[in-house]
Amino acid sequence: MFRSWLRVSALVGMGLFGVVALGKDKQPTAIVVGGGLAGLAAAWELQRDGWQVTLLEARDSAGGRSALAGGEWIGSARVQPLLNDYLTHFKLKTQPAPDVVRGTGYLIDGSYFGVADLAQKQPAVAEGLKRYEKALDELAASIKDPLDPASDRQLFALDQGNAARWLDELKLPTTARQLVNQRIRSHYDEPSRLSLLYLAQQSRVYRGIDEGELRSARLPGGSPVLAQALAKELKTVKTGVRVSAVSQDRQGVTVKAGSVGYSADYLVLAVPLRALGQIQFAPALPERQRGALKGTNYGWRDQLLLKFKSPVWEGKARLTGEIYSNQGLGMLWVEPATKGGANVLVNLSGDNARLLQAFGDRQVADQLLIRLHEHYPKARGAYLGYEIRRYSGDSGLGGAYLAYGPGQISRYWRLWEQPLERVAFAGEHTDPLYPGTLEGALRSGKRAAEQLRELHAGRPVPTPQITRLDQPAIAQAKAAPVAESPAEGERKPGFFARLAQLFR
Repeated sequence: MFRSWLRVSALVGMGLFGVVALGKDKQPTAIVVGGGLAGLAAAWELQRDGWQVTLLEARDSAGGRSALAGGEWIGSARVQPLLNDYLTHFKLKTQPAPDVVRGTGYLIDGSYFGVADLAQKQPAVAEGLKRYEKALDELAASIKDPLDPASDRQLFALDQGNAARWLDELKLPTTARQLVNQRIRSHYDEPSRLSLLYLAQQSRVYRGIDEGELRSARLPGGSPVLAQALAKELKTVKTGVRVSAVSQDRQGVTVKAGSVGYSADYLVLAVPLRALGQIQFAPALPERQRGALKGTNYGWRDQLLLKFKSPVWEGKARLTGEIYSNQGLGMLWVEPATKGGANVLVNLSGDNARLLQAFGDRQVADQLLIRLHEHYPKARGAYLGYEIRRYSGDSGLGGAYLAYGPGQISRYWRLWEQPLERVAFAGEHTDPLYPGTLEGALRSGKRAAEQLRELHAGRPVPTPQITRLDQPAIAQAKAAPVAESPAEGERKPGFFARLAQLFR
C-alpha cells in the first residue's frame, strides 16, 4: 500500500511539474491600451521579448499627441538617452539644430530681444529674469533626489504652496513677471495652479544641463515618425477601439470595447488620467488611485499654426526658436515652410487656452492674426491660413501634460509606477523625471514592459523608495481648487480677457 501511494504521488508530482513547465513554455500574452509613444514602446518591447501583444487605440491611428510642426526639437543623448537609442535603432536621422534655436528669445511689445539684447536694452527686465532663475536654482539645489522630492518637512511644505505666491515674494518688475508667467504656463500650467515643489523638482532634473542640449537636433516629421516606425513592427494593432471596462482575476485580464472583449495574461494601460477615469474596473481601483484620477492637475495647451507665404518679420531672422511674449501671444516658434514661406506656431497655454475653449477655431486664428499684425504690418497680406490642435478640449486628455497642483505630490507622487496585480501603467504622467516629454513617454513604456516580465516570472516588482511624511490631515483632505489671485503685472485685462469681452 505504501509503495502504491509513493508511485501515485510520484506520478501526480510529475504531472504537476509538467503543468508548471507547460505554463512557463506557453507564450505570454498582453494587451496594451493606448497607441501613443508610451503604449507603442511597451508593446514593441514585449513583442521583441517573445510576447504575443495586441495594441488597442481609440483614435483612427496610433501616434498619440503630436505637434503641428513639421519637425520636433530633441535633446542630446545625455538629456534624452532612450529617445536617441530608439532613433538609432530605427535608423531615423536627425538634423543638427542651428545655434539660433538653442537659446531663448523674448517678444516685448512687438520687439524681439535675445538674451544679450535684453541685458543691453532692457536691463531691469534682464535683471528680473536673472533673479528669478537664481531663486529657482536655489530651490532646485535644495532637492537632493529628484525621485524623492518631498524628503523632509521643508520640501514637503513647498508642495503645499503654489508658484504664483512664491513669485509674488520675488517682486519682479512687471514685464519680467509677465515673461516668467508665460514661461511657466507654457511648460506646465498657470503659476497659481502649479505646486512650487513640482516646479523646483523639474528644475532639479535639468540643473546643470546647458540649454542648447535640450534642443540639440531636429527630428524631421516629429514624433509621428518614431510612432510609425514602432507601429510598423507590431503584429496586432487595432485602431478605433475605445476601451470601456477592465476586469482581472488570477487567470488573466479582460478588456471590453463596446460589445467586444479581449483577453490576455497581462495589461498595460498607457492612456492619460482623464481617459483612465472613463474606464470601469473590476475589482475597483484603490481609493488613492481613484482620488488621483479626479485630483491630479493637467496643464492646458492648444496649438495654432499661422501660415505665411513669406516671413512677415522682415530682417528679424532671429525671430525663431523658443520665444516668450508679454502680450498674450503664448510661446512662439517660427517653423520653416517650403518655397520661402514661414509659419508661426503659437502655443496657447494656461488660462489663455482655457478661455479660448468658448471660441471657434476661425475666431481664435483671426484674433491672433490681428495681434501679430499690430507688430508686423505685412502679416495680413502674407497670411495663407491656419491649423489648430486643441488638446484642452479633448475629453480623453483633459489638457496637455501632467502639472502637479499644490499638495498633489504629497498625495500622488509615483503612484502609477506600481502595478495593480496584472495591470501596469504607462504614459508621460507616470515618469517622475521627464513628464511631458518624448523621453518620459518612452521610459514609461519600457518600464511597464519590464514590470510585466517580472510579474510573469513570479518575481516581485520593486516599490519606488520615497519618503512619506505623516500628514494625516493632508492625506485625507480632498483636492480643493486653488484660489487664484491676479499676478503682479497682469492685474489689468489682458489680450485674452479683452478677446472674451469682444465675443460676449
